[in-house]
Amino acid sequence: MTSRKPPFRADQVGSLLRPQRLKDAREQAEAGRISPQDLRAIEDTAIREAVALQESAGLQGITDGEFRRAFWHVDFLQGFDGIEWTHGDYAVSFKGKGGAVATTSSMLVVNGPVRRTRPIMVDHFRFLASVATRTPKFCVPSPTYLHMRGGRSVIDKAAYPEIATFWDDIVAGYRAEIADLKAAGCTYLQLDDVTFATMCDPGIQAQIRKDGEDPHALVSLYVSIINRIARDRADLTITMHTCRGNASSMWMAEGGYEPVAEILFGQADVDGLFLEFDTERAGGFEPLRFVPKTQTVVLGLVSSKEPDLESKDLLKRRIDEAAKYVPLENLCLSPQCGFASSHHGNRVTEDIEKKKLELCVTVAEEVWGSL
Repeated sequence: MTSRKPPFRADQVGSLLRPQRLKDAREQAEAGRISPQDLRAIEDTAIREAVALQESAGLQGITDGEFRRAFWHVDFLQGFDGIEWTHGDYAVSFKGKGGAVATTSSMLVVNGPVRRTRPIMVDHFRFLASVATRTPKFCVPSPTYLHMRGGRSVIDKAAYPEIATFWDDIVAGYRAEIADLKAAGCTYLQLDDVTFATMCDPGIQAQIRKDGEDPHALVSLYVSIINRIARDRADLTITMHTCRGNASSMWMAEGGYEPVAEILFGQADVDGLFLEFDTERAGGFEPLRFVPKTQTVVLGLVSSKEPDLESKDLLKRRIDEAAKYVPLENLCLSPQCGFASSHHGNRVTEDIEKKKLELCVTVAEEVWGSL
C-alpha cells in the first residue's frame, strides 16, 4: 500500500477490455432477451473481476474498466438533458497499422438547454468503491470534444443564442456531478480529453478552421473550461488525460504537443497530466519545458494498442529523457490510453493487458522505489 496521493507512480488511464460474456450480455439486453437487472448483475461480476485483476497487477488506482459504458464519452454526456447522440455527415477518420482506415459518422449534438436533472454515474462510482480495496479512480469525459467536433454547428442556436451560456450550463452540470461524486467518497477523478492532443494535427486544425473556429483560441477556451470545472476541488484529486484517439487499436491524429504546450501545460489547473508518448506520432519530450515545476506528468509510454511488451530498459531510458524537462520526482508511468475506449476494445488480449499493467508497476518500482 502507498501513502502517496494520486496520480500514482504506476497508474492507468481507465478503460479495460470487456469480457466476451459482458459483450454478449449487452447485446442480449439490447435485444430484450435479458432484463436490465440481469445485465447489471453480469456487469457487477465483471467489475469485481476487473478490480481483482488491477489489484493483483499491483496498481493503486483502481477503475471499473468503464464496463457499464459502450463508449468512453457518449454514455456520460447523454446523461445531461439537451445532449443527443446521432449520426450525421461529419465523418471522422481513424488510421491503423498497415494503412488501415476506418470512419465514424456518429456524433453528439446539443438540441436543447443542457441540464443535469439527475446523477449520471454516481451509482457507478459507489459500486466501484464498495469492491475496491485500494483507491477507486473514476473517469469522466471532458465536455470539450462535444464542441470541437463541429463547433457552433452542433449547438442549437435557439437553445443557445450565446455560446457562453452553453459553457456556463455545461460547467454547472459537471460541477454538480463532481460534487455528488465527492460526497459519495470519490477522491480521485480523471477528465478524459482528446481535444488538446488532436489539435496538434494539421489536418484537424484545418477542419476546425473549416468549422469556423480558431484552433489556437480553442486551446485557451478549453483550458479555461477545464479550470472552471476543477476549481475549488479541495482534497479531490483531478487529473486530465489527453491522447490522439483510441478505437480498435487505431488513432485519429498525430503530431507533437508543441502547438498547444505553452497554454495547456502552463495554464491547466489540474493535479496531473496523463500524456501520450508511446510512438513517434506524439513527438518528442521538448514541449514538456512548459510544464511548471509543481505539476505531475504521467508518461503514457506503454502502448494499449499494440500487443508487443515494451522493454523495461527502453522505458527507463525514455523516463530519463523526459526528466530533462520535468523533475524525475514529478513523473509517473502509465499506458498511453485505455485498453477499450469503446466496448469493441483494442486488438490485444486480456493476458497482454494484465502484463502491460504489471510492467508499469515493475518499472515504477525500479525507477522510483515505491508506488
